[in-house]
Amino acid sequence: MIVRTRGLMPQTTDREEYVMNSKFKIALAVVAGTALGAAAMQGLHAQAKPKAYQVTELEIIDEAAWKEFMVAVRASQQAAAGRNLRTARGKVVAFVGAPPKHVGITEFDSLDQAVAYRNGPAFKDLDPLRNKAIKIVRQYTVEVEN
Repeated sequence: MIVRTRGLMPQTTDREEYVMNSKFKIALAVVAGTALGAAAMQGLHAQAKPKAYQVTELEIIDEAAWKEFMVAVRASQQAAAGRNLRTARGKVVAFVGAPPKHVGITEFDSLDQAVAYRNGPAFKDLDPLRNKAIKIVRQYTVEVEN
């Protein structure tokens, strides 16, 4: 509210100063909260472990055993929190050297998770079926850079 006095400039009341002061405090709190939230998110993002990909170059030995093996291995990978990218029947294009006949790729949330699956009982329990269905030419795990 503006109070007019005779011959003087308009003056503000205490109420207007209080309202402006409150708005300023709220705006300052919003800016500080946004900056703090952004810093916290940046810190959490930096702590995240990079993903890892298990790559298997293979040859199919027995088509019927292959189909049975694929059902079992996908279930095993899923139970270990792996995501089979279903690349084993995909087309492989080589740019240098001869391409592998088939490539299976499985995504894991971390290198530790991929290694634990590869060295664990779930993987080893599939050995008899795996040895009947495929020949592993090469197998490795790659960790993605942050």
